[in-house]
Amino acid sequence: QVQLVESGVGSVQAGEALTLSCAASGSTDIVNTWAWFRRAPGKEHQAVATITRDGETTYADSVQGRFTISRDNAKNTLSLQMDSLKPEDTTIYYCAASRLFNALTPVNYRYWGQGTQVTVSS
Repeated sequence: QVQLVESGVGSVQAGEALTLSCAASGSTDIVNTWAWFRRAPGKEHQAVATITRDGETTYADSVQGRFTISRDNAKNTLSLQMDSLKPEDTTIYYCAASRLFNALTPVNYRYWGQGTQVTVSS
């Protein structure tokens, strides 16, 4: 089992930055892909960014160039640096972990955090 706890609840103005963190515990050695998802009310989870055990990253087109995903293996933490935030980035963000490599869809992620709200005001 892998336990994930997000932190970094934030309310910022458009154009500002915010960093989300996710503390992982348990059997993290089984994880091959870490990810940040977000889900707007009434919509499906959207993969925002992923990072594999080898450090390969992917980003959604809507955040490419603005968001950066990283992982500190020594501290067992996953981070999402969000720059140049826009009002449309407002929603709940989730960290997630998968045993698969380069997993991109929510169904491939077994382990999820509780979610953290990000609000960007115009």
